[in-house]
Amino acid sequence: FNTRYQALRKLGCGAFATVWLCQDMRAALACTGWQPGVGFPEGEVRKVLKSREGFAEAAQDEVALLRCVSSMKKKDRAGENIVCLLDDFRILGENGFHILLLRVLQLWARGPSLRCLMSNYTAQGLPLPFVKKSLQQVLAGLHFLHKRCRIIHADIKPENILLCGRDKTLQRLLPDTLDCGQRTDLRLEGPGGDLGNQLEESDLMSIEVKIADLGSACWTYKPFSKEIQTQPYRALEVLLGLDYGTPADIWSMGCLAFEMATGECLFDPQPGKYFSRDDDHVARIIELLGRIPPQIALSWNKSTKFFSRPG
Repeated sequence: FNTRYQALRKLGCGAFATVWLCQDMRAALACTGWQPGVGFPEGEVRKVLKSREGFAEAAQDEVALLRCVSSMKKKDRAGENIVCLLDDFRILGENGFHILLLRVLQLWARGPSLRCLMSNYTAQGLPLPFVKKSLQQVLAGLHFLHKRCRIIHADIKPENILLCGRDKTLQRLLPDTLDCGQRTDLRLEGPGGDLGNQLEESDLMSIEVKIADLGSACWTYKPFSKEIQTQPYRALEVLLGLDYGTPADIWSMGCLAFEMATGECLFDPQPGKYFSRDDDHVARIIELLGRIPPQIALSWNKSTKFFSRPG
């Protein structure tokens, strides 16, 4: 790519982009004794956005958000909890122009996601000391995005929390190369869910986490879409079609915290014969957290279908 970056292997794909593990050939040549295909202190991840017209506009928004994060990181160390942008450029492919984004994963880590780790602890959840440490880092990253950058991430979930560390034990968590045709939802699972891949406590506690993927993010003062967030982590105000802000990310983080600690989704709504998945999601929230205040419940466009006048 761009006569500089060598693609090593595909890491995954989604609805809007394909992700590749790359090496910076220019940096590689500066490394004494480097050989092609052999890692060196920084592993770059290349995100190639699809060329369809609507995707190009979304990609430009993502570039602007990432540039803001990179700029603000110079003023606040909390920005280290966000995967940063190193480079972006366009290439011409068979189907038109593609925008490419380059992110860096800290040192030798190849960026398995929190989902990869959690898949090996499904029965009992992750150890609580690691959960607390990780959530502190996620909260620090969100505080940086919300206060410094005025950005709503809008898609906090295990797949978008990357694991970083120097230790080679992380390599055991990496999934095999994904088949784009079969993994459309990009839910990265651990190798067969094998509990033998659980890490020693000392190795686990050495892992740092970073928030990744601003592909769904928006400015606090300029939301791009009414519908944000992956379903199990979607905030109530988003489900009800109301205005949302930075608290939507905190709701997602609460759902993430429960899932990390227990191995189960806090909310796993399912559609029925006479109601949608969103309808069931709202019902499950009420079941767990109690009655929604009438002034909020009655703001819903479906309020007359589900709620009486007292709420």
